[in-house]
Amino acid sequence: MKRTQLRETIFKIIFRLEFNQPPEMPEQIDFQLEQLKKSGGASPNKKEEAYIREKSLAIIDRIRELDDRIEQSADHWRISRIGKVELAVLRVSVYEILFDDDIPDKVAINEAIELARRYGTEESPAFVNGVLSKVAR
Repeated sequence: MKRTQLRETIFKIIFRLEFNQPPEMPEQIDFQLEQLKKSGGASPNKKEEAYIREKSLAIIDRIRELDDRIEQSADHWRISRIGKVELAVLRVSVYEILFDDDIPDKVAINEAIELARRYGTEESPAFVNGVLSKVAR
């Protein structure tokens, strides 16, 4: 799988956090990985599955810290007002900017904008770009 596909899978898992409690997330990760295998598209190998699982759980473990940073960077937007798609995109990308040294900030931001474009509203890419630009400073 390409890194973009791995990130999209992680985004989908983090999106599920809006509808599930953190203790349920390992099961949700398993479900998402199973869906990938059934889809007939690119399936992750064992190393990629481990990466998806580890990164998803790392994001979930730091969710409060990530949300605080998002709220600080999103002028006049509380977490509860941010759309679920945009919030999941931001959580993944803020994690990458703050804690994943293997991913350059510009790549994290560009990939987030693409996810927001694909899954969000017309305004989503601009909103995500604005928040992440402030986080990256």
